[in-house]
Amino acid sequence: VERVNWSESMEFCAKLTAIEREAGRLPEGYEYTLPTEAQWEYACRAGTTTALNSGKNLSNKDQCPEMDEVGWYKYNSDNVTHPIGQKKPNAWGLYDMHGSVLEWCLDRYEEDYPTEPVTDPTGSSTDLNFLLRGGSWGDAACNCRSACRNYGAPDEVYANVGFRVALVPVQ
Repeated sequence: VERVNWSESMEFCAKLTAIEREAGRLPEGYEYTLPTEAQWEYACRAGTTTALNSGKNLSNKDQCPEMDEVGWYKYNSDNVTHPIGQKKPNAWGLYDMHGSVLEWCLDRYEEDYPTEPVTDPTGSSTDLNFLLRGGSWGDAACNCRSACRNYGAPDEVYANVGFRVALVPVQ
């Protein structure tokens, strides 16, 4: 999915939850939603601590072969979204966590991300923007790192933004 805003992404999650609940395929007490920023990064990293979930760091902040292995970005994408699964997945089998399209997260953006250990921080309660993670087909390699953060207005549609869903306990 691309060219979808945060509000539309959340609407999709609500409809998917309703459809799956009605069909009896949704575990009791669970719902589909966007991942929090911390959930997104945890899933992206898949146990790694490097810039990329392949276990490699970037040899160049702009263009590098390490990024070519795992994602579509400025130097290999022709500035278009590509079908999922053409690059290497992470250790947990997740594709396209680096590059392709930026992905909406549930949290609002907070400029000063915690540097001390915390469990699933939720971001600002006052910032109007929502988090975007993963980098896109228009970004340099450094903007596709596991730790890179971005943000966007919830009702704006961007050509290089999409989302993935998370199945979580109802809060």
